[in-house]
Amino acid sequence: MSTLAPTTSRAEATPAAAGRRHRIDDWRPEDPDFWRTTGTRIARRNLWVSIFAEHVGFSVWSLWSVTVLFLGPEYGIDPAGKFLLTAVPAALGAVLRLPYTLAVARFGGRNWTIVSALLLLLPAVPMTVLLEPGVSYSTLMVLACLTGVGGGNFASSMANINQFFPQHLKGRALGLNAGGGNLGVPAVQLVGLAVLATAGAAYPRLVPAVYLPLIVLAALAAARWLDNVSGARNEPGALREAARDPHTWVMSLLYIGTFGSFIGFGFAFGQVLQLQFADRFPTAVDAAWLTFLGPLVGSLIRPLGGHLADRLGGARVTFWNFVAMAAGAGLVLYASRERSFGLYLTGFLALFVFSGIGNGSTYKMIPAIFRARAVAAVDAGRRDPAGAQRWSARMTAALIGIAGAVGASGGLLVNVAFRQSFLSQGSADAAYLAFIAAYAVCFALTWLVYLRPGPRRLAGV
Repeated sequence: MSTLAPTTSRAEATPAAAGRRHRIDDWRPEDPDFWRTTGTRIARRNLWVSIFAEHVGFSVWSLWSVTVLFLGPEYGIDPAGKFLLTAVPAALGAVLRLPYTLAVARFGGRNWTIVSALLLLLPAVPMTVLLEPGVSYSTLMVLACLTGVGGGNFASSMANINQFFPQHLKGRALGLNAGGGNLGVPAVQLVGLAVLATAGAAYPRLVPAVYLPLIVLAALAAARWLDNVSGARNEPGALREAARDPHTWVMSLLYIGTFGSFIGFGFAFGQVLQLQFADRFPTAVDAAWLTFLGPLVGSLIRPLGGHLADRLGGARVTFWNFVAMAAGAGLVLYASRERSFGLYLTGFLALFVFSGIGNGSTYKMIPAIFRARAVAAVDAGRRDPAGAQRWSARMTAALIGIAGAVGASGGLLVNVAFRQSFLSQGSADAAYLAFIAAYAVCFALTWLVYLRPGPRRLAGV
């Protein structure tokens, strides 16, 4: 979504005729008559297929959050090694987000969705073949890294759907797209639970095997029902300008705190449960019953963050959200030391809930930042209203792309924090302290930059 700018064009081919060729040369979502008679049907069709393809991508990205629960003593991997296996998919997923965004304009949304779906076979097929005792740790690391391709699908899916909807409907459409994708995390964990409960922990290869037909189906659905919008273009100048803007890096850091926490905890939660409460969860299936709950509530509650931001202001919601995340991490730390499972689960679920709310509120802050700056520029006579609006939309798209890529790296940081904590102390307490400190930095930064009273405060953020 970051640098994609659709151009409005009128060509001889009608959208219907162009749609038969999966290429739309005349796309005017801001035209009310066009949207009512033609655009709505096409946009909705593309949205639902995109949600399904992104959902499968998120599930493949999250495969190792489940797979590590199958890796018993016969695999010879200690907890630190397992956390590394859940960290590397997050790292590759973060790296791929920006090029995946740019690929939509370069190759077409339909075309790239087909390719990105088929790329999910790169990890899924060899995992189905190779996952068994005796496989080397280096092989497992390569397989885990390859699942990172699923993390890039979110960015290209959001970039593609962003083209199809008018401005006043983009928030809802992108929220549905993001939420449907995020649900891939608890979905793959439910698949893992089903395999553990039926076939048993000796058959980890069945989990990726379940996704092989879904991957093929996603590619076929994209080929059959998605469209390419001609005229979409990348704007590298917008990326460069956004990269020089301090707000880009402030918002990227805040998104590490929200989305990075969501994906990082989603990858690590089952493993941490087994390690912290081994007496309560002696087998993988015991932990799997609870593993999916956190990502599920975090995914479902994400739209609430956007709704609250609309009503109360994105910066205000984000500030109090980070305060609540710090409190949640503090509760988890206390429960861990007191060996209180009830408080521990409550604290962790709170972290998922607030990371979901924060995902929505931080995304809402980004357009508000540039909208406020555009209004200030018009009032000061530095820009004309039309130019200010174009600049605001251009910079918003670029910042969202960069923040999405940087924010996904939080999944790596969370898992590395758990790994180092268990290596150095034999518990996760040091990681929880690090999370509390990180959330404190985030709420302090939100207040200093966006809420502190003064003449430089941006109104309406």
